Amino acid sequence: EIQLVESGGGLVQAGGSLTLSCVGSGFPSDVYAIGWFRQAPGKEREGISCVSKRDDNTYYADSVEGRFTISSDSAKNTVYLQMDSLKPEDTAVYYCATKITRLRYYCSAYGSTPRGFDSWGQGTQVTVSS
Repeated sequence: EIQLVESGGGLVQAGGSLTLSCVGSGFPSDVYAIGWFRQAPGKEREGISCVSKRDDNTYYADSVEGRFTISSDSAKNTVYLQMDSLKPEDTAVYYCATKITRLRYYCSAYGSTPRGFDSWGQGTQVTVSS
């Protein structure tokens, strides 16, 4: 029912910027959260950012705090991840995911882990060169 499509990945030099987009469809209500996750080769999938669709509640992983910014455009059913000052260690496949929840603080409390997010996009590759 719920479908998510990521786009915007690519190859960029260290210090550069990219903007990822996640377009959603089939949402049953406005009571949900949308998170961004990434998985590098040989590592577990980790939560890097999250925003509540119901309330203005956000989460950022320590590794991206101050460099990445999450935002949404309700009219376009799209969530964005603005990625600035990119580092080689940011190289990974990036995914967006949704969680139906009535908890206004869901992102700040649970946005760090993929557990609980049950609808996922196909992922988009981000590669940052030195």
